[in-house]
Amino acid sequence: MSRPYPVAVLGGTGYVAGEFLRLLAGHPQLALAAISSESQAGKPVAATFPNLAGVFGAARFCDEAGLEEAVRDGRVRALFCAAPHGAAAGRVDALLNVAAASGVTLTVVDASADFRFRDPAAYARVYGHPHACPERLAEFASALPEHLDGTPAAHVGHPGCFVTSVLLGIVPLLRAGLAEPEFFVSAVTGSTGAGRKLGEGTHHPVRHANMFAYQPLTHRHRPEIEQLAAEAARPCQVHFVPHSGPWARGIHATIHGRLAAPADTATLRAALAEAYARSHFVEVVDTPPRIKDVAGSNRARLSVAVAGEAFVVMSAIDNLVKGAAGGAMQWLNRLLEFPEDAGLRLPGPAWT
Repeated sequence: MSRPYPVAVLGGTGYVAGEFLRLLAGHPQLALAAISSESQAGKPVAATFPNLAGVFGAARFCDEAGLEEAVRDGRVRALFCAAPHGAAAGRVDALLNVAAASGVTLTVVDASADFRFRDPAAYARVYGHPHACPERLAEFASALPEHLDGTPAAHVGHPGCFVTSVLLGIVPLLRAGLAEPEFFVSAVTGSTGAGRKLGEGTHHPVRHANMFAYQPLTHRHRPEIEQLAAEAARPCQVHFVPHSGPWARGIHATIHGRLAAPADTATLRAALAEAYARSHFVEVVDTPPRIKDVAGSNRARLSVAVAGEAFVVMSAIDNLVKGAAGGAMQWLNRLLEFPEDAGLRLPGPAWT
């Protein structure tokens, strides 16, 4: 391709949007064409993301009307959606309608939860409101790129960060018949997982030197994990307890289960390693992974241990990259027939 492929970011002031921009800055075949924000329209992108001033110093946020115009004119051909769940679906639907009316092909990867469920009734049960455009759900696939081959739909709803950390650990074991279909998961996330809007859970005096569980066994990601695990492998039950940790970025998930047949640590490690042998980003290691091994990168690290009938898988990812913007970029690369690791080869800083 002689010219970069033009991409827009919808909902452009949050942490995930900032990661989309950071990754686009290093992508050899994608280029930022527009970034929208109703609250910051007309203002410099660098005022919201000073770390990106050296790359996007001249860029300014547009409003949604400006983004629609860019789609209509063909100046935007792909879209990363970083809008909140509940707000994303209607905005994406409007932009797809504009594209269709203008004869423009628009490829969408959504990082919100609005296109992860196949059944609009399931979405409504989890999120407490009807889906804005249920007729669009069939146009979106939802899975980790490591678990679904090819380009199964025109668009993708990327799984969330907690969901990613858990699915990476359980899907290969379910596929191999090594695990009983019931898991007990404790996963700890950094404060960026709560988003940019200030709240009690992200207030520094509460979060610093502290760790606490929230929504134990009732969190909205549990049904997402169960649905996507069933689609990728087989139905299972997941007992999920999320925790807030005293760091900014990264998730560590500890996944307990029972063996379906006698096996040792080496057997489970080999099953995980075989499942991700072709993956650019998932590594199976001998010792428990650490968040600083992966923070700032699109990499994931897994390890496993077995004792008797019990096993535990430990999973570490960056919630903003592998769990959001990076995983979404993997999908867009594939949908546009670029190398899946394009723009995602950067290592993490380690000492964050």
